[in-house]
Amino acid sequence: MNDRKAAEMPAGHDETPRFGVNYVPSKHWWYSWLEWDATSILEDLRAIAGLGMDHIRVHLLWPVFQPDPSVVSAVALKRLRELLDLADHPDVSLDVSVSVLDGWLSGFTFLPAWLSGRNMITDSDAVCAELLLLDTLAAHIGDHRRFLGFDLGNELSVPNGEVPAERGDQWASLLLDHCERIAPGRFHVNGIDNQPWFETRTFTPQAAATQGSASVLHAYPYWTGAIKRYGTDGTGVLHLGEYMAELAEAFSPVRGRPKWLQEFGASPVERPADSIPQWAASFVRNTLSSSGMWGCTWWGSHDIDRRFSGFVEYEYDLGLLTVDNEIKPTGARLRDLIKELRDAPVRPATRPVALVLPDSRKLGLQVADRFFALVDDGVRPALVTSGRADDPAHLSARGITELVHF
Repeated sequence: MNDRKAAEMPAGHDETPRFGVNYVPSKHWWYSWLEWDATSILEDLRAIAGLGMDHIRVHLLWPVFQPDPSVVSAVALKRLRELLDLADHPDVSLDVSVSVLDGWLSGFTFLPAWLSGRNMITDSDAVCAELLLLDTLAAHIGDHRRFLGFDLGNELSVPNGEVPAERGDQWASLLLDHCERIAPGRFHVNGIDNQPWFETRTFTPQAAATQGSASVLHAYPYWTGAIKRYGTDGTGVLHLGEYMAELAEAFSPVRGRPKWLQEFGASPVERPADSIPQWAASFVRNTLSSSGMWGCTWWGSHDIDRRFSGFVEYEYDLGLLTVDNEIKPTGARLRDLIKELRDAPVRPATRPVALVLPDSRKLGLQVADRFFALVDDGVRPALVTSGRADDPAHLSARGITELVHF
């Protein structure tokens, strides 16, 4: 799964799901774009590959890459190209998804100074600058054998929560279509968090389930409130990714559209550290029971070095590896799980019973409660929108024979 063909195969739901990590550089976090250390990055990537991963998601810092709306940093571009070269090292062989407009990252908002007073989604001059950045990136890395595709940015509904969702959808469509033109055939996505799915914030679930190469899922028991609502080992914590995957399936016009669990993870802040490995394994297996799963990508590869004092406590211990590249228990458990799943993949569950979603722009945990109650009753339900509940062809295509209404 690590050659050029694999990198260009977006419809991976007919293949073994892919496994990866959001790369967090061990020595300098993403300040690495300024404090460049190719030797330590190569050591990190070797350690990630040693876990059985086949891809990483990397994060640009927008102010570093585009300090002026009409200027893209040549030094930053060179370092990004070098990172892809390191990912292509024979000891590594990792494909690379590049998250561009970051934006919101690990609890900080990184926005260029020139964006002050403008909105990155609604301001036409800002959008022109974004297109220039994408064009320049594609010119420098678009031909690289390890370039998987562009991610517009990380969780952009967080700093853009006031933008009407319909406007956000138009912006995402414009940029994703542009990505396909400048880097055709690659795996381009919009890295949304749970809010567009749960609250129709900045983007609609309809757009999230149709735009780009895959529907993106960020499924954190902590940040969604699931762990507080259901307890550390509650059904809603173990099956949160599955619920979100079925939500994406419900809004997709195409059965089995690729879905990417782009971020998931757990911190000792939310649960005992020794319980994380088993939770992670169960969470992956449950999520993969939904059809069309392209892959699962943990946050993050490494812990954050505690010499950096500005992060909230939750962020420091999310890694599968320490800052010295030692494998943590969760890393070891996922490494073993990946071996198991490549030999014996999870078979998607048959879902003849479907829960009909209410006509609401809020589809969060108050709706998920009913889904998890059915799981507790031994049913692995599908979800269907109310507009499709009366469509026999749609229900038949998905194998749905029974509807459950709220």
